[in-house]
Amino acid sequence: MTRLGNEPGANGKSATSAVQSVDRAVSVLEILARRGEAGVTEIAGELGVHKSTAFRLLGVLENRGLVAQAKEHGAYHLGAGVLRLAGAAALRLDISQEGVPVCRELADELGETVNMAVLDEDAAVNIMQARGTAAVTAQNWLGRRTPLHATSSGKVLLAHVRPALRESRLTRPLPRFTEHTVVDPSVLRTELDKVLEQGYAVTLEELELGLAAVAAPVRSHDGSVIAAISVSGPVYRLTAERLPRLGSRTAAAAAELSRRMGYGF
Repeated sequence: MTRLGNEPGANGKSATSAVQSVDRAVSVLEILARRGEAGVTEIAGELGVHKSTAFRLLGVLENRGLVAQAKEHGAYHLGAGVLRLAGAAALRLDISQEGVPVCRELADELGETVNMAVLDEDAAVNIMQARGTAAVTAQNWLGRRTPLHATSSGKVLLAHVRPALRESRLTRPLPRFTEHTVVDPSVLRTELDKVLEQGYAVTLEELELGLAAVAAPVRSHDGSVIAAISVSGPVYRLTAERLPRLGSRTAAAAAELSRRMGYGF
């Protein structure tokens, strides 16, 4: 693996040291992936570092669940944390691939912008977008982190997390983005219960003035909600009267993607 050289600046030494540590930690994971398991001495030898350095690196990785140590002979191997990260990456890739035709068809049919978002800690992250044919469409949200309480996708994802986790997030301050943003936790709880009941979420100018959206949940083979499909556009087209109909159609598209992901079989 290529090592990075020194970086200029007042903090050059510390920055270089940090980068070198990350580089070595990744190298440890690559060694264990290639060898299956290895001891501290073997890892230190491959890295070209002292055993104490290798031991410190392994300790950090072990604390993160990325490596584990066999009790019987002390060798290290990749931990369950690597599988968790790999599984999350594979899930996003799979759902993006399967979601393209579903979102494209929905965007073509409705003429509005369609997004698909996944939960990322305290935000919804849009991982794909299909543009509608309307002359004026919503802005590009691809790759952006958006607040859970002020977006239709965010409300869908928040409604379907474990009750204890949802409640912990509702105890934090809810930022206001417009005069329509729901910042009262009790009001938001009622809205999330409605999302669960009707199968889709609605937002009207809660994140940005002039923007409306609906979203519905996408489920994996085990029934857990792994993403949300949303339709967004200007309020003069996505009127309050039209939103329930759009919500039902979005829910049907989300159900189709859920079927593609193995739900219902």
